[in-house]
Amino acid sequence: YQLMTSLSWTKIANHINELDFADNHIAITEVKGKKICIARWQDQVFAFAYKCPHAGGLMAHGYLDALGNVVCPLHRYKFCMSNGRNVSGEGYFLKHWPVEIREEAVWVGMEEPKGLFGFFK
Repeated sequence: YQLMTSLSWTKIANHINELDFADNHIAITEVKGKKICIARWQDQVFAFAYKCPHAGGLMAHGYLDALGNVVCPLHRYKFCMSNGRNVSGEGYFLKHWPVEIREEAVWVGMEEPKGLFGFFK
């Protein structure tokens, strides 16, 4: 069986400029007690895991390459920020979440389990 999920949206900033982006265009924020990264690249905003799925490198200490991929600082594994795909070929997947800008506020959508067949919570 598969657990059904729905997105729960959390406002992380009233304006994109409230986020503390480092020189690498990556900020750290917290959603539901979980540290995540927010990146800004070419007028787009992305949310992805704080740690690399390979060896736990801190993605916020990485950088964005010329193609808009986030690069882990430990072993230089590259991930597409929009779909989490490992584009350097190692086969890992970077957890990511949708981001929306609504009336200048920044929102992140995270899955919320609905329980078995959607009946229990």
